[in-house]
Amino acid sequence: MDNDKLKQFLIPILLIFFTIVGLIVLLPKTIEQLQAYAGAKADVATKTATYEERRATFDQIERQKAEDSAQDQANQANGKPFYKPVVAGMDADAAIAGEFAEILELVRANKIKVRSMENNTKPTGDHFYDNAGDTYNVARLDLEMIANYVNYDNFLKELYKHEHFLDIESVEIVPYKKNKKILLINLKLKLYAKK
Repeated sequence: MDNDKLKQFLIPILLIFFTIVGLIVLLPKTIEQLQAYAGAKADVATKTATYEERRATFDQIERQKAEDSAQDQANQANGKPFYKPVVAGMDADAAIAGEFAEILELVRANKIKVRSMENNTKPTGDHFYDNAGDTYNVARLDLEMIANYVNYDNFLKELYKHEHFLDIESVEIVPYKKNKKILLINLKLKLYAKK
């Protein structure tokens, strides 16, 4: 009878035995697989974080490009074109000569007297000359002028409306001591021309 009772438990005992043997055999592989899964999960998390960071940087660069492009288009729409001489490849003095003649014509048209004039085609500290000297010619005019208020006002208005890009660097206005209706003007003006 002991055998009969033992036969009843034989199948469950064999199942428990094979389960224990199976666990002993498969447990190291399962642990290895779990460790590989955890490593892969950590790697995916790291790569996802790197991707998100690079995507954010890329998006920021794209936004900056779009803003720069919009700013350039706005500047081109609102800005004035650079003076372009008729003949390309001239030296700085020759390239700026046409623009210089236009400024002198404005001075003459507004009955302003010029006491002295200096022309510097290599101005220091100018961003165009320093950074884009191979693209643009630059000349700085230092003008000492004498005018009355009305003529000088008209000159500034016409200079503002001038069709080409120029930079009024500084203006010093002092009334003449003997006649306060007369102005002594020191004007520093930068002219630009494409090469």
